[in-house]
Amino acid sequence: MKMRQLTYTLLMAVALPCMAADNIIDEVIWIVGDEAILRSEVEEERLRAQYEGEAIPGDPYCVIPEQIAVQKLFLHQAELDSVEVSESTVSHQVDMRLNYYISQIGSKEKMEEYFRKSSSEIREEMMKSVRNQMIIQQMQQKLTSNIKPTPAEIRRFYNSLPPDSIPMMPAEVEVQILSFVPPVPVEETERIKSRLREFTERVTSGQADFSMLARFYSEDTESAKHGGELGFVGRGQLVPEFADVAFALNDPKKVSRVVETEYGYHIIQLIEKHGERINCRHILLKPRVSATDKINALNKLDSIAQLIRQDSLTFEQAIIQYSEDKNTAMNAGLMTNPNTGSSKFEYQDLPAEVAKQIYAMKEGEISAPFTMIDPTKNKEVCAIVKLKRKTDVHRANLTDDFQAIKSMLEQKLSAEFIHKWILNKQKETYVMIDPEWAGCEFQFPNWIH
Repeated sequence: MKMRQLTYTLLMAVALPCMAADNIIDEVIWIVGDEAILRSEVEEERLRAQYEGEAIPGDPYCVIPEQIAVQKLFLHQAELDSVEVSESTVSHQVDMRLNYYISQIGSKEKMEEYFRKSSSEIREEMMKSVRNQMIIQQMQQKLTSNIKPTPAEIRRFYNSLPPDSIPMMPAEVEVQILSFVPPVPVEETERIKSRLREFTERVTSGQADFSMLARFYSEDTESAKHGGELGFVGRGQLVPEFADVAFALNDPKKVSRVVETEYGYHIIQLIEKHGERINCRHILLKPRVSATDKINALNKLDSIAQLIRQDSLTFEQAIIQYSEDKNTAMNAGLMTNPNTGSSKFEYQDLPAEVAKQIYAMKEGEISAPFTMIDPTKNKEVCAIVKLKRKTDVHRANLTDDFQAIKSMLEQKLSAEFIHKWILNKQKETYVMIDPEWAGCEFQFPNWIH
């Protein structure tokens, strides 16, 4: 205990005020094991939650320190168990968050002003935070990995639920889609390429700024708001054709050749590189499909739909012969919900045009041909859909919703296990709380013992 008190004293000394007691810029408020929790950590977490609109269930100066303390319990156990995470995965997540902050705040400079730190400092702190979050998640998964309820346990759990607490399951559908892009005339492709080469010449000759042209003309509307800038990304975050050209650039004054991807045609300008990450600008232009070609594509789909309805062709056979959607072609056209990874969709999760088509359809019916914007490519396609399966709103039951009920039980058992684990871990961990921060009603009552 004397050694623990000495550790506390030393840690407090490190965080001594720079001026008078009333002007403390930071201080140690908790110690968990050998780890200190600083007042500044709590403030930063409070500001982050405030910015992201995250509700804090109670007094933030009670809730946040306890949350950080619980995290330190998991991190200590993860160190003992040698739990690690991939640095490239951490870096990828940090890049996504930084790019999100910049897009929401308006610019890198405004982000730095908001957080009162340089972007490199923000990134370094975010790397630590994200790394810890991932380690904690893996540690929790490891602790609960053996929680696998049997079918009998799932049935008992379901039967024990009061009728009014059995959740209502939303209406869900499974949809097959056949889509392709109407052919683009060669003249239109050449027009787009010529336009991009003109932009390149204007930038190279000094007549125009790349970022200005991107704001005015790029059809990647999100990056166009920032002068075509994508923010730091890794190679794996870009489509291969784009990544190969972007990562080959070395001179920020030069502009790439015209690059074709599934999204359209691009020119790229390097901003800077950091190891395996790159920040660049681009201008995207998309070829236009003529009204005649679009009508021809819809007529072709109408003929295919008629063959399917007449049983001369199955929907699955039509997918193999005609579909250009690589995301669904290998799965008999079955659409995958990006939010869940399953083939089941609530209506609001479907692309609006698809939801409109299938809303009044019956199982097995084929829609009329229609046009829609492919959400993965942001490109107009012509399509028909088949309603494979439809489930109306209902109260969960073991026949239709066994997996959902199983997940409910797994979550319940995991939460109970983690709660008990934290209570036990508290008993064997040294904890010191500054008296000014100890008068809280904590979720876990054993911090002070």
